[in-house]
Amino acid sequence: MSERHTELELVQVTKKYGETIAVDAIDHRFKPASYACLLGPSGCGKSSTLRMIAGHETVSSGAVLISKKDVSKLPPAKRGTAMMFQNYALFPHLSVAENVAFSLKMKGTEKTSRLKSAGEMLELVDLSKLADRMPDQLSGGQQQRVALARALITRPQVLLLDEPLSALDPFLRIRMRSELKKLQRELGITFVHVTHGQDEALALADEIVVMNNAVIEQAGSARDVFDAPKTAFVARFLGGHNVIDLPEGQFALRADQLTLTAADAGRMEAQVLDVEYQGTHVSVTTRIAGNQDVAVLMSDRDFFTQSQNPGDTVGLTWEQEKLHRLQS
Repeated sequence: MSERHTELELVQVTKKYGETIAVDAIDHRFKPASYACLLGPSGCGKSSTLRMIAGHETVSSGAVLISKKDVSKLPPAKRGTAMMFQNYALFPHLSVAENVAFSLKMKGTEKTSRLKSAGEMLELVDLSKLADRMPDQLSGGQQQRVALARALITRPQVLLLDEPLSALDPFLRIRMRSELKKLQRELGITFVHVTHGQDEALALADEIVVMNNAVIEQAGSARDVFDAPKTAFVARFLGGHNVIDLPEGQFALRADQLTLTAADAGRMEAQVLDVEYQGTHVSVTTRIAGNQDVAVLMSDRDFFTQSQNPGDTVGLTWEQEKLHRLQS
């Protein structure tokens, strides 16, 4: 569909709303033809960053480069990007095919040609049979795929997705994650996807960019960021990690890399606070010295061979090399 080596780069990109800094001089080069997720809590600057790449927000300072060209002053239609919005924004009075073809109509493309292109896009997202339906006759997942086809018909170099799965029920959300990833691989273009869902980012992303307080806290492959968080914020936000203060510093330790033992057999004594059965796993919340809560994630088989209850005193142990030192 597009060049496979389109490079998207942010250079000291800043966004201010009056005196409020929403995005603070961020630098990042996205890997070409990759699926990247901007991940972070509400208000961290991720959606403002996406909208500046798209051209729907002005850049206060800095530059957005696509294939080394500064597109910061160009209108959205001239950037080589397309954006899929959170609410899909389908026109209720237009058919599925007409919705998909709308941007070509605005460009003056002749009707037969634009509907042919729309048909190709609908085939790509497996909706050819629904071309004549109206949006209110579609399920949430079908509406999402129409919005996706409408974004792709402009043949963008970079596709921008703003919380595209948030309106779907959990089962459909998981299914659509798979479809988005498959589509990105088939097209070979860069996808930049904004989410506050850690599971969503880990499932989809070749690269995760974690944002906090208007800056990039950490970026890297999904596995690298999860296995080696640099800061306490990243460790806590990604989930699955404990942040523990020890005499020699602050460390992250994954909950599944801790083991419960007898109180006198562990590296550290703890008291069981809560036990939560999660099907294949059991999460045991404990408290250690200094009123620090530490979660232990165990297989259901391991837990029920030694079953612990709130109030029990236990030992915690781990392999020393699993402790991951955090930046202060």
